[in-house]
Amino acid sequence: MALVTTVTGSDPAASRTVDATSPDRDVPTRRVAFEETLADLPKHFAADGDLILSHFFATLSSVFPEGEEYFVRSVRHHRDLVTEPTLRRQVTGFIGQESVHGREHRVLNDRLHQLGYPTRRYERLTRWALTTREKIVPPIGNLAATAAMEHFTATLAELALTDDGARRLPGPIVSDVFTWHALEESEHKAVAFDVYRVAGGSERLRIWTMKLLRGGLIVSMSFLTLLSLLGDRATYRPGRLRRSWRHFRRTPMFRREVWDQLCAYDRVGFHPDDYDTDELVETWGDELFGEAGRLRPLLAGSGS
Repeated sequence: MALVTTVTGSDPAASRTVDATSPDRDVPTRRVAFEETLADLPKHFAADGDLILSHFFATLSSVFPEGEEYFVRSVRHHRDLVTEPTLRRQVTGFIGQESVHGREHRVLNDRLHQLGYPTRRYERLTRWALTTREKIVPPIGNLAATAAMEHFTATLAELALTDDGARRLPGPIVSDVFTWHALEESEHKAVAFDVYRVAGGSERLRIWTMKLLRGGLIVSMSFLTLLSLLGDRATYRPGRLRRSWRHFRRTPMFRREVWDQLCAYDRVGFHPDDYDTDELVETWGDELFGEAGRLRPLLAGSGS
């Protein structure tokens, strides 16, 4: 990837990118449908019926629909600034992928709501938080937030696609939803970032946005997961809760290298492609949607 930047002043963190050439990477929109596969989802759906993990993944899913729509709005606002053909095509793919993510996580959230999870309440809360942010933060700030959160999801996606244990955590039914989502997050991980650079976003704004969001996302996810747990009778069985907590703390999500990858975003000159996932994406694209891909029958028009 070739990037052309101009630097204003003596601070390299204030540099702005005025042009970008993106690698010729496909960002396909796959119209999958998981509704039938989720019909038999049990209350505690995570691997081994784990209590905390079930609530964690339910909470994570609950913020995705409104979050994805926010990402789409942030990128679409700056779409006309993108003149480079490859990036324009990738922006179209990004919007398509994120739109399907939001739709399918709403399907999952509706099923989780039936099982007693507060997913609809969390969707409303997320909508309020993000629309409020859009009212008080300028468009380039929302694009900076989108680029930062895309690095969050890309980091977790890479973990899911490279670690069998991490990939199995959501349980046998929901793991397919998250693995598909992880594949596509990896495919479009640099799109919002590249649009941010084309739009003239500074390194300083990019880095400080991540520093503020990183702690806020972790705290808010922890708090919402705790609230969800408090509404579950199983939480009040001390033995089960202790076992679940011990297991949760040992999950791959808490590895030092995951945190290091999240913090790598703070480096001046960072780009998502510093972490090469092209081979990983090719492997999982074939595994899930190739001729014998296990999720291929879920594609619209597959004839299955």
